[in-house]
Amino acid sequence: MASPDIDACAAVDLGEAGPATPQKAAWTVLCVDDEPNIVSALRRVFRGTGYRVLTANSGAEALAVLEAESVELVISDMRMPVMDGAQLLSRVRERWPDATRVLLTGYADVASTVHAINHGEVYRYISKPWNDEELLRTAHQVFERHALQRETVRLQALTRQQNVELAELNNSLEQKVAARTLDLSLANEKVKRNYLTSIKVFSNLIELRGGVLAGHSRRVAELARKTAWAMGLDETDAQQVFVAGLLHDMGQICLPDSLLARSVARLGDADLAQYCKHPALGEQALMAMEDMQPVAALVRAHHERHDGQGFPDRLAGDAIPRAARILAVVDTYDDLQNGHLSAAVSPAEARMLIARGRGSAFHPEVVDVFLQVLMEATPGAERTIPTGSDELQPGMTLARELVSSEGVMLLAPDQVLTAELIRLIRLREKRDGVTWTLHIKPSRKA
Repeated sequence: MASPDIDACAAVDLGEAGPATPQKAAWTVLCVDDEPNIVSALRRVFRGTGYRVLTANSGAEALAVLEAESVELVISDMRMPVMDGAQLLSRVRERWPDATRVLLTGYADVASTVHAINHGEVYRYISKPWNDEELLRTAHQVFERHALQRETVRLQALTRQQNVELAELNNSLEQKVAARTLDLSLANEKVKRNYLTSIKVFSNLIELRGGVLAGHSRRVAELARKTAWAMGLDETDAQQVFVAGLLHDMGQICLPDSLLARSVARLGDADLAQYCKHPALGEQALMAMEDMQPVAALVRAHHERHDGQGFPDRLAGDAIPRAARILAVVDTYDDLQNGHLSAAVSPAEARMLIARGRGSAFHPEVVDVFLQVLMEATPGAERTIPTGSDELQPGMTLARELVSSEGVMLLAPDQVLTAELIRLIRLREKRDGVTWTLHIKPSRKA
């Protein structure tokens, strides 16, 4: 067999969705298509990105490449002879589960695409003909995700190492014990922040579709968490509500843009049936992650109704998880205003429609608490210091997330700024011709 084609390009700078992807020798992409001209076109897309590009013209050749090379991203066409894209990506998932899988497919291959998502755990599918910018954004997000996972593994290893060191200290070394305990606390907090940041980055995949999805998940997550607190849910349950709010529409990744561009009220029977599958598809996407099973259950149930007329399982009343009842109300409230359900309405009209659904579409207790949360003023909100990028200093802490003009979260709240991050922020402003105002937490002396 001929050796795989390799295209090694220049270094990567700050991308579309966050700080520059941490460098290793090179992030590696494997492009698979039985048509040589398509493979060449994919290579051209990644030219100049700094990624190492490998190519294969069949499923068998792709598996041989994976045996010999370390690959982070596999991009495969759906329609190939002998072994199609779904079969290839399923085998990749079994043998190289850490390699992220992306499927190139036409709209006529919806059934095959769903099969690939279910059995190959495809990270995303991209319609042909593809958009170069979308493909590059997807690759950058994949490598950001790999970098975050590696950082999490590194921090977990550091935590285990520090636990061993603490076990070896005796009672006479109180100062060292205190110092190591502080290091552990900081490491664990960073792991938690990285976990939540990775969830937020993943939710950006949905919002990158644009339209009414932009900002929707973040608004639902924040308001659902406030409602959960007001209902007396403990911190763990409230955090699960927040994460489920960020990911509740992830099943819509597999829906075509033509469907998402229309309100639900304008969908025909076939499109509506396809739309109603997205809660179950979202749950399936989280199935392989053991720690995410409580969140997956909420994603599946967020379109159930109190009267049992919802989907996908037609649950009713208290059979619906409590946190999912909260998501159902908050999700509908935001969708009423952004025009996803029908014609967009004002916040006052949305509140009226939510109240009208009390006891039928929505659980009465949730509606009562939610409307009270909306009525409460927030004069005591945390004070922040609006700051231009030229005034940033290392050690400053973000009070609010930094969001790009495309609606993508670049930096999460509580991110401590370093000299390198500040350099990248200024570089991004200059390159994109924008000026950002960052909201900084006051120092303790301020």
